Amino acid sequence: MRRQFVAGNWKMNTTLQTGQALATGLAREVPAELPGVEVAVCPPFPYLGVVGAAVAGSGVALGAQTASHENPGAFTGEVAAEMLKDLGCRWVVLGHSERRQYQNESNELISRKARKVLDTGLNVILCVGETLSQREAGQTDAVLDGQMAGSLHGIAEADLDRLVIAYEPVWAIGTGVTATTEQAESAHRHLRTWLANRYNSAAVDRVRILYGGSVKASNAGTLLAQPNVDGALVGGGSLKLDDFLPIIRAAESISKSSG
Repeated sequence: MRRQFVAGNWKMNTTLQTGQALATGLAREVPAELPGVEVAVCPPFPYLGVVGAAVAGSGVALGAQTASHENPGAFTGEVAAEMLKDLGCRWVVLGHSERRQYQNESNELISRKARKVLDTGLNVILCVGETLSQREAGQTDAVLDGQMAGSLHGIAEADLDRLVIAYEPVWAIGTGVTATTEQAESAHRHLRTWLANRYNSAAVDRVRILYGGSVKASNAGTLLAQPNVDGALVGGGSLKLDDFLPIIRAAESISKSSG
């Protein structure tokens, strides 16, 4: 079975003090030998070092919220994948809807970033998802197909073991509205079918697909219990230990019941 994965995307939140305290508390609760569940946190760039030090030796991996597609050089304000690896990052979130919307990141740019991140030896969490208007127009599958085809352009089958997909319906991110279990499972099943049609089906069976969009303790258990939902990419719910830990525990419970 696929190992459950719960990742916290802190976005542009926390201070040095609160981020360190959150990471320290999480490291204390997530031991290195935690079976069945992989855990990661993706703090803002300025706090990667201190958060990385706080989670070192625990079962919490360090991730970044984006990376440049360029090699290190004269690119003011950018952060190279090599720098993230040097800081101890294992994961990089790419294609988040907020970057697609506010930084105008295209599928083509995201694919370039993905290839660069993978070539550097890091792992990718690729986000895809439709807007409310697209869902209401019956365009969900077509939007997901376009984002997958564009964002994964040039990504080889050999890279699938270092790729995680995160389905994040834009209409559910930070809104308090969560996709129903049927909506989440349907989208995840569609994404897995898309991958199987493009790559080797045996390799695709190992690819984890996370759900993101107002995930919280009260709904994590039912969402993660769906056959094609392999964990969660958590935004606001990852900013407080008392909110994030129950989601991790829900993933543990699903893993144990499936094992």
